[in-house]
Amino acid sequence: MSAETVPALTARLQAAVHPGAGPCACVRGALADRPDATVVRHGATVAKAHAPDTDPRELARRLAVAARLPGVLLPPLTPAPARLDGRLVTHWPYGAPVDRDDPDAAPWEATATLLARLHRTPPPTGLPPMRGPAKAALAISRLHRALCDHPSTEAPPVLAAWAALPPWARAEAPAPGTPFLCHGDLHLGQLVRHPAPDGPWHLIDVDDLGLGDPAWDLARPAAWYACGLLPPDEWLRFLTAYQAAGGPAVPQGADPWPALDIPARALTVQTAALALTKALTTGRPLDEVERAVVEACARMTGTPA
Repeated sequence: MSAETVPALTARLQAAVHPGAGPCACVRGALADRPDATVVRHGATVAKAHAPDTDPRELARRLAVAARLPGVLLPPLTPAPARLDGRLVTHWPYGAPVDRDDPDAAPWEATATLLARLHRTPPPTGLPPMRGPAKAALAISRLHRALCDHPSTEAPPVLAAWAALPPWARAEAPAPGTPFLCHGDLHLGQLVRHPAPDGPWHLIDVDDLGLGDPAWDLARPAAWYACGLLPPDEWLRFLTAYQAAGGPAVPQGADPWPALDIPARALTVQTAALALTKALTTGRPLDEVERAVVEACARMTGTPA
């Protein structure tokens, strides 16, 4: 990623918010700067520079869905992306994120209800597949590249667990069953309150939105629960709220694990691969949480961790 992305995006956003004006007292700054996205805030407006390989037609379709579902997804401020140094840029209202320092206030019920509403929405024609499995495959590719320079005895259980997944969970085939409208990358960082600071919760980040298995959107909290990283009461709050809202992935009264087992395994492998890649490339040992997901991969296949 270019070192100039943040200042260029910041300047572009200030000019859009205050055309022709000089310095202002607005709250501003970078909210994220990753290889797949740069996000900056200026007052009540946020600008996001998407990954360089983002397909403009697919992004436009995803933006259109967000615009049509303002009670579920945070709607964009403009209907089409702009361009900045070859990157697609979208503009959004600022929303207050989940407080990471107050885990007891995690909005599990709101998250589940929003997901159920999203999944129950008839998907529009022409929407691409949701990118959950593709992101898991990308995490494995990154791990393979890291292993070329940093061999590791901790990688075999992760790679074995990946190889044991069915092709659709590795993005090698379409998901079985009827496709639903899915978020594709659900976690608590994908929620904001709008209007900030105490408006209703909305889902954000449409980059992975698309058609697929709705169980994938429940898979990360399911995986955390299975790995012992999410307390049982929080998992039950989430699952119960989803079922009560009519979510199709796990109908009310149904055993959740036949639907969630494979996606939860895939998300566990993805999380472990990303954690191991970061540890190898920075030359540090796995922390306690990272080791827990690697060990979970070992339990899936009986491979020594």
